[in-house]
Amino acid sequence: MDSIIFDLDGTLWDPREVVVEAWNKVLKQYTDERMLTKQDLKNVMGLQQKEIGQKLFPHLSEQQYANVAGKFSAVECERLSREGGRLYEDVERVLAQLSEKYELYIVSNCQEGYIESFYAYHELDKHFIDFENPGRTGLSKGENIELIMKRNHIESAIYVGDTAGDQQAAQSAGIPFVYAAYGFGYVEGYDYAIDKPQGLVDLFLR
Repeated sequence: MDSIIFDLDGTLWDPREVVVEAWNKVLKQYTDERMLTKQDLKNVMGLQQKEIGQKLFPHLSEQQYANVAGKFSAVECERLSREGGRLYEDVERVLAQLSEKYELYIVSNCQEGYIESFYAYHELDKHFIDFENPGRTGLSKGENIELIMKRNHIESAIYVGDTAGDQQAAQSAGIPFVYAAYGFGYVEGYDYAIDKPQGLVDLFLR
């Protein structure tokens, strides 16, 4: 193994406190929609924007949701770049240790600017070689994993994520999956499981 590719939400951080406030600010200002909760966000973490719209706002037309989603994106990225999210236990230390032996990457189902906001506040970009998302490519998570691997000449990688969608993406890309059981989702099929980020050190550095 030469590389570790990470999901972001539910794997490296929990941004819901800031994101739900940002989204509710947009809803209050531009719509008559009900306010969202952190549980609402937990239920859609890991999905692409279109799928989030179908689950949370099924009565809105595609164009109506696209307009609101654009405002969501702008406000949440600005807030996250200023306030950050809640990093999971020892993430900074774990990434520093892993990056001494492996190349690290992020592939997340987010919009363009989101990973950059994570980097801007927490200053963890120094540990990562590259990142990708469907906001930039329009591709599925599995396809973005493949793109990252091809672009960076990765021969053998694992993918770390917290949802069934992450497991399916790793399977699609033909690489092992590490289930972050402390995150937002429930996964039955996996190659490894960890109950905190330190588990990656225990598995792959010892």
